[in-house]
Amino acid sequence: MKTILIPTEDHDAMPAVFEGARLIARIFGSYMEGFAVRPSPGTYVTVEPVSSLAISGVFEADTAKAKAEFEKFMAANNVPQGGSEVPAIYSYGWPRTDALEDAFIGSYGRVFDLIALGRPGAAPENPRMPPLEAALFDSGKPVLIVPKQVPKVIGRNILIAWNGSTEQAHTNEFAMPLLQRADKVTVFWVSGGASDGPSVEEAAQHLRRNGVKAEPLALRRGDRTSGEAIGELTLEHAGSLGCDLVVKSAYTQSRFRQMIFGGATRHILAKATIPVLMAH
Repeated sequence: MKTILIPTEDHDAMPAVFEGARLIARIFGSYMEGFAVRPSPGTYVTVEPVSSLAISGVFEADTAKAKAEFEKFMAANNVPQGGSEVPAIYSYGWPRTDALEDAFIGSYGRVFDLIALGRPGAAPENPRMPPLEAALFDSGKPVLIVPKQVPKVIGRNILIAWNGSTEQAHTNEFAMPLLQRADKVTVFWVSGGASDGPSVEEAAQHLRRNGVKAEPLALRRGDRTSGEAIGELTLEHAGSLGCDLVVKSAYTQSRFRQMIFGGATRHILAKATIPVLMAH
């Protein structure tokens, strides 16, 4: 994870996003690149109608303000300006002078190892859904989704939301650099919530063979049968175990541009109070 892209705009999670990206960058000696993002035409209305994770409204990008906040944070944390070093070192850059549309995140993100964004919400001051949608479904890269609470650490105690799927297997591979450095990794599985695929024990064994301190945890969900309930149980156990990161694949119930996320994904996106590493 040597390169991290940070789309920047005015919302209440932006300070936490900066810090989340910086924590990852310190681990890997990463280059962080910021740019100002603005809505693409036609994305001013909600795109996640089930959970109302985005709202309608007009947003104006203030490129100068976004750049100033980004550079102020980097200076306050003694991050050197850079970007041309090969291989990358712990540094930051802001090479673009204009604000770019949400869709740019999906295309430009393909040449970064990680994209850092805020967790979307329904209030006007919350992060919007379209940047996250573009990152998840167009970049082909993992996304660090950070709530507005500034994290103290990321990646020491990780919970994997295992469901046996191809998407989750891919997400685990994206997370492997963090998993291999973690002090504790819990591979969490809720009965009835898995697709046909390897068991939670087999998933944990695969990780251990790759040097990860992984242990399986299986839970019977009882009468809590919905996807939202699985998401709720996942977050409950992440909290009770003191986890600082959840690794979760992004599942959708729609192939159209207006995505409707699967129940567990939707609940975690709406309710997570710790960072989530998500990929599709």
